[in-house]
Amino acid sequence: MQAEATLRGGSTVRTSRNVERRTILKAAGATAATLGLAATTGCGGDGGASADGTVTIRYAWWGAEDRAERINKTIELFHKKYPKIKVKTDFQPYTDFWKKFNTQASGGNPPDVFQNAIGFLRKYDAKNVLLDLNEQVEAGHLSMDGFRAGLEKFGEIDGKLLGVPVGSNSMALVIDKPVYTKAGVKPEQGWTWDDFDAAMKKIRDRAGRAGDSGMYGVMYLYDLYLRQNGKAFFTEDGLGFTEADLTDWWTKAEKGVQEGVYADAKKVAQIKPKSAVSAELAGGEFTWDNFTVRYTSEGKSEYGLAPIPTTDGKKTGQYLGSLMLSASRRTEHPKEVAQFIDFMVHDPEVAKIMGYDRGVPATQAQFDAFQPTDEVNKGIAAYEISLVEAGVLEPITPHPNGADICEAAFLRIAEELALGKRSVDEAVKQYFAESKTALAG
Repeated sequence: MQAEATLRGGSTVRTSRNVERRTILKAAGATAATLGLAATTGCGGDGGASADGTVTIRYAWWGAEDRAERINKTIELFHKKYPKIKVKTDFQPYTDFWKKFNTQASGGNPPDVFQNAIGFLRKYDAKNVLLDLNEQVEAGHLSMDGFRAGLEKFGEIDGKLLGVPVGSNSMALVIDKPVYTKAGVKPEQGWTWDDFDAAMKKIRDRAGRAGDSGMYGVMYLYDLYLRQNGKAFFTEDGLGFTEADLTDWWTKAEKGVQEGVYADAKKVAQIKPKSAVSAELAGGEFTWDNFTVRYTSEGKSEYGLAPIPTTDGKKTGQYLGSLMLSASRRTEHPKEVAQFIDFMVHDPEVAKIMGYDRGVPATQAQFDAFQPTDEVNKGIAAYEISLVEAGVLEPITPHPNGADICEAAFLRIAEELALGKRSVDEAVKQYFAESKTALAG
């Protein structure tokens, strides 16, 4: 579910690549001014109630100033509807958020409600940090009706409701449309990896550009590839693939660079944080669909979303990922926290303010309330609608405790491989060694 776009910290990663996002890319670019704004909005409260019955809850998320401005506007609306529930806010860039959250959780003082991602659910459930919200649903303080495409199940772990989706995204292939047109490539739903490989060569030969930015570290793409072939990146308690599987994947990625169909990783590193696509090093790259706004703001071309290649022409392995809101098991105000979450995921006015910042709205009411007028967001909505209509979406594979560490290691080691600092065999052995330690708890 930052950090790179493949890291789901959502998608919103991507990822979290929010990674996330909601984008993780925005989170990574947060400035000192961001932290200053966080300080002014407050980062804590005594958790008690005032003489007139007013209670205060703490809400924390990762992101940058633009997300903070949007969220603060939604909180103003919440205060009007619930004047006796005051919300104190705190936000950080993605990595800093989790460092601070870890400290707070270890000290028994996590925020009452906070942004979360799939890779952290089992981890913090095992540490008794997360509140099971089912009781609040049964009490009528939180509705799990009206979610799109089965997203109401996204935050369920072992029968417990540990997170409520706020927005959805899915993996996609972002393409430079004029480059694909020049190369005579037209990706369509159901195209295969053989078709994709042929397309990469056409782009290289006819457009004079690498076909893709490189697939070394896109963990969630590799997950889809595994799911297409009857496996998955994670099982409930470990990795769902072998060293031989990963060797094949990284060998193919390395060969693609050598043949010029994937971009030179060293050049890609040099132009960061700009993407290889907007920097005209590659004709496309795999990322989360709601990150498309990045390319339009960075580049000069016209960009679009293309389907994920398949193994058999049918199964893409895709699912809708999501950023979530979770609650602390230690909160003194579970009812008020549930009411806050309910407002944030169902109220139509919230959707009009947030737009697609944290992904496409998770509930149908909010999806209908925000109708994008720009071509980029229209394309994101159309892409997710096409996935539903094509019937390719599946349930996400549950992530085990330690998945967040495995995800970060995959990104780091893949980059070391891409930059020539490790051989494929060394990278595979290192990844499995680190994952074994992380998953052992």
